[in-house]
Amino acid sequence: MTKKSTARLAGVVYLLVVLTGIFNLLYVPSQLIAWGDAATTVSNIMSSELLYRSGIVAGVFSYIFFLILPFLMFALFKEVNRTAAILMVILAAVSAPISLFNMINKVDVLTLLSGAPYLSALSAEQIQAQVMLLLHSYNNGIKVVQIFWGLWLFPLGFLIFKSGCMPKILGILLMVGCFGYLTLFLGTLLFPDVSLPGFISKPASLGEIGTCLWLLVMGVKERPAQHP
Repeated sequence: MTKKSTARLAGVVYLLVVLTGIFNLLYVPSQLIAWGDAATTVSNIMSSELLYRSGIVAGVFSYIFFLILPFLMFALFKEVNRTAAILMVILAAVSAPISLFNMINKVDVLTLLSGAPYLSALSAEQIQAQVMLLLHSYNNGIKVVQIFWGLWLFPLGFLIFKSGCMPKILGILLMVGCFGYLTLFLGTLLFPDVSLPGFISKPASLGEIGTCLWLLVMGVKERPAQHP
């Protein structure tokens, strides 16, 4: 496989990560979950069960795609700096099993709402409370795993910046985006009552979407010759 075709494949996989991630993390919750109203949330999930299940499937595929992506990036940038490329793969790949295991919380919601005979020992209010606990547990898992979603961006951004194969601004945005993720992680855990400004996540979003589209449309050019 040529470097150009590898870049295009990486762009496709990155796009799939973005689309499935948005569907699972943003769209489905916005349609079904009312964080301050357990009864409404349960009613929404039960009346739109296919949408809820589709979110789970999209999430699983998103994490699988995200496991594949760093290896494609490694193939593209290993010649730039092998140590940074290996670090990038490790930081990204370690998040996939954590994210997949965390998805069990969402699957357990379906078990609670299945109407199985053994659940008759629980009142409707108890089931609703446990559903919300599971959904919050899933979100807590996301808050923890996002530290790896941020950390892998720094070596990736460094590799793009040093490669000469892609615009340096994308590398800068990704490296800055790494610290945005870390700020969100630390701020959420240490200062839960403080609302962090929305612009903190913008560099990462711009860098990732920009990198995805550049790989998909432009691919990569050959590295400039290194002069002694």
